[in-house]
Amino acid sequence: MMLVKQMDSLVLLIDMQEKLAPAIEQGKEVEQAAAWVLQIAVQLGVPVLATEQYPQGLGVTLPALAELVPEDHVMEKIHFSALREPLIAERLKLSGKSQLVIIGTETHVCVLQTAMDALAAGYQVFIVEEAVGSRTEQNRQLALLRLQQAGAQIISKEMLAFEWLDKAGTDSFRTISKGWIR
Repeated sequence: MMLVKQMDSLVLLIDMQEKLAPAIEQGKEVEQAAAWVLQIAVQLGVPVLATEQYPQGLGVTLPALAELVPEDHVMEKIHFSALREPLIAERLKLSGKSQLVIIGTETHVCVLQTAMDALAAGYQVFIVEEAVGSRTEQNRQLALLRLQQAGAQIISKEMLAFEWLDKAGTDSFRTISKGWIR
């Protein structure tokens, strides 16, 4: 298949919102993994976009994640699939990126539908397993299986980081890899 390439990637954070987060199984762990991915993206200059599903009802992006996303990169949506929102689809297209790294919630609803539409639109889709969540583990697992069957790559956050870094010995590698080896 393919590796994730720093120059071809855009991270899409889906609906990690204040009123939804407490209902997510292992929600704190999902939030921490998402923050880790976003921090590395910021350090490496990989663009990040975030969506908020009906923020009037579900609240805004979790503060620890919002601080890692430029304010004008957070987009409201009402469709479950971010790609069904013309402004978001256009923003992704204008980015010129061919690979979408998707993190967020809920795996079996907005993450799944966004990823399916992204695959249909010709993007290479990578789902960071530790950084997606649902209200039940069963729904999360079923969504990951279905996404994999549809052609999305299910990866770990370390796979993502090492593929973006490409080689050891660089300043980026030294900075990011601190703390990995225990």
